Amino acid sequence: MSKKALILGVTGQDGSYCAELLLKKNYKVFGMIRKSATGNTKNIKHLLINKKIIGKKLFIEHGDLLDHVSIKNIIEKVKPDEIYNFADQDHVRWSFEIPIYSYNVSVNSVIFILETLKNIKKKIKYFQPVSSNIFGNIGNKKFNENSQINPQSIYALGKSSVFNLCKMYKQIYNMPIYGAIFFNHESPRRSSEYVTQKIIKDACEIYHKKKKKIYLGDINAKIDWGYAKDYVFYSWKIMQSKNPEFFVIATGKTTSVKRFLDLVFKKLNLNYKNHLIIDKKLLRPTKTSVLTGDFSKARKIINYKVKTNINELINIMLESQLRKYK
Repeated sequence: MSKKALILGVTGQDGSYCAELLLKKNYKVFGMIRKSATGNTKNIKHLLINKKIIGKKLFIEHGDLLDHVSIKNIIEKVKPDEIYNFADQDHVRWSFEIPIYSYNVSVNSVIFILETLKNIKKKIKYFQPVSSNIFGNIGNKKFNENSQINPQSIYALGKSSVFNLCKMYKQIYNMPIYGAIFFNHESPRRSSEYVTQKIIKDACEIYHKKKKKIYLGDINAKIDWGYAKDYVFYSWKIMQSKNPEFFVIATGKTTSVKRFLDLVFKKLNLNYKNHLIIDKKLLRPTKTSVLTGDFSKARKIINYKVKTNINELINIMLESQLRKYK
């Protein structure tokens, strides 16, 4: 019998990669799509139009994290073996502008999911990613699963709460709750609101003479950037572990925005200094420490390895964007 998996946030970067991975592993995949995302299915369009997959191996369910009834109905209907929760309001800057919505999506929805799973007879494995932003501003060092939490945004506060929620439900109710502390992970499926994709898209437009300038905020910020497709693979691998635990998934190396910018422009035979304008409106209200991941635990227990370095990641993103001009 094929395993059944429910992916919340299947249209997003991580959710879409997860759907592809699980289909290759012969799962029956149920993807939840909310109303406001129905017009934004580009990340899974190739799956939706594949007649060998849709309705046979991939099934779409309509719901919303803030509509608890729809979530409960989907879980009870599908009765999955595994749930991957990649749905969220996942942008730090947006969380300052819509704080209550951001917190509700991140936290209250997870409480309801866990309550639903607690009261259902079938033991369903649950995967919850959280962000390295939970560590906030407590000095520049490598962070692991036991590092102090110090959120500096509503987004990070929500993720911190979810991290503790999952640990609490696992301990009190003996639930199979798995998770990862994801450090920044990028791909061609990132929206241009994120600095990596903004740099990639703007650089390509400058290269093709569609624009002249790129506007950025703090280019000295250093980030531990990995490849989203790799991180999703390890999400699945974490779920196959005997003991439900959280693992740091990161590269252990940081790259400044300035260095990322320079590498991208040089690959296009451009000099970013001729095009860059620093826009103070793009600076965050608060700063975090230089967040670098210590993945020692993941390396030891799930044989985690960094598959894609920063140069390879840039090549993947750049090649994908340049194909759009052909």
